[in-house]
Order: sequence, then C-alpha cells, then structure tokens
Amino acid sequence: MSLYKTLFALPLLAACGFTPVYGPQGAGTALQGRVLVEAPETRDDQLMLQQIERRLGRPSDASFDLGIDLIVTQEGLAIDSDGDIDRYNLLGTATYILTNASNGAIVGTGTVTNFTGYSATGTTVATLAAERDARKRLMTTLGDMVVDRLLATKL
Repeated sequence: MSLYKTLFALPLLAACGFTPVYGPQGAGTALQGRVLVEAPETRDDQLMLQQIERRLGRPSDASFDLGIDLIVTQEGLAIDSDGDIDRYNLLGTATYILTNASNGAIVGTGTVTNFTGYSATGTTVATLAAERDARKRLMTTLGDMVVDRLLATKL
C-alpha cells in the first residue's frame, strides 16, 4: 500500500520544484569535494572539520570556502549534597559562512546550536574522558547540522 502512496506522491514533489540533494542539479553534487573549511585552531575545530569532510569529502577542487565561528560553553547541572557538580552540559553554537572561492560572494550563512551532556562522577581521568567524548559528540552533531543546512542552500 505504501508503494502506491509513494508513486502517487512523486509527481506532486516534481511539481513543487523538489530536487533530490544528490541528483544532477542538487546541492549535494555541487558541494561534494568542493568545500574548503578554514584551518582549525582548536581540537573542537578539528573535530568539526573532520565531520564536515566525512560528509562532503575532502576538497580536490575547492569552489567554496567555509568559515565557522565556534563557541562552546559548559554549565553545571546536577549538584550533590556536598556541593560538587555531578553533571555538565556542553552548549555549542556554530555560525558559518559559505563563500564562492572565485569571487568572494556569500552563498549561504547561518547559525546552528545544540548541546550534549556528560557525567562528572568517578575519577578525574574518567571525568576528563567523558568531557572529551561529549565534545566529540557535540562537534559531530554541529558538523552534521551545518552540512544539512548547506545542502538545503540553493547554489
């Protein structure tokens, strides 16, 4: 039954101007291997760069430059009876700007935000490992969100 619904919906999608992201005229094809992300300065920047390159590929012929301003803050959530913080949230905001490498024209801009948490119970080493893992998860999520927004951009 769902096959019939899908076949019925295809002409409607075509009529509204829907173009598959990785189709011949889609943004995915236009960006694949053509986005040069600015050089990372921090570990968080490097993790985000890795995720963006995982999704869009390494640039072989960079037609676009991607600048990202990344802000990560930490806030304590759970405080035990001794006054120690047992749980933290990492809040991340990535503001990006995609420019045409040949003429410097702005192609797309935006801001994405997300958060992740980690537990601070146990040893100092365990807490540091949990924070490092949480930062990696946050950068992966923010990188995916930036790529998703870029793919939705009309080029």
